[in-house]
Amino acid sequence: MPVETTAELEAILGYETIAVVGCSSTPGKAAHDVPKYLLDHGYDVIPVNPFADEIFGREVYDSIGDVEEEIDVVCIFRPSDEVAEIVDAALERDDVKVIWTQQGIRDDEAAARAEDAGRDVVQDKCMKVQHRQLVA
Repeated sequence: MPVETTAELEAILGYETIAVVGCSSTPGKAAHDVPKYLLDHGYDVIPVNPFADEIFGREVYDSIGDVEEEIDVVCIFRPSDEVAEIVDAALERDDVKVIWTQQGIRDDEAAARAEDAGRDVVQDKCMKVQHRQLVA
């Protein structure tokens, strides 16, 4: 079952390191503004985007598999039809605890695979909105 309860969401928002797949270097886009908000609120945001070298003054990785740091949460800002591939890459890592797809993004089959592998899954929710409601 995807994560829905306030207590579960609060626990997930307690993690520190978030790899943002599809992180954008363009202010005004949700894929830029949401990770910037998270960074400004103390999270260790790792940008993942094969078309950028630096975002927020940080090194950008081409894929989840290239990230050298430990990852707690993989936050996905890519179309729903790309989620399965990203989830599969995240499941190849032992450190990823949560798969989070942003508002309007979901893949129930990929979510089920992640849950079967012992990961928590949040779908179709904005991490910034949830943080503001539950933590800030």
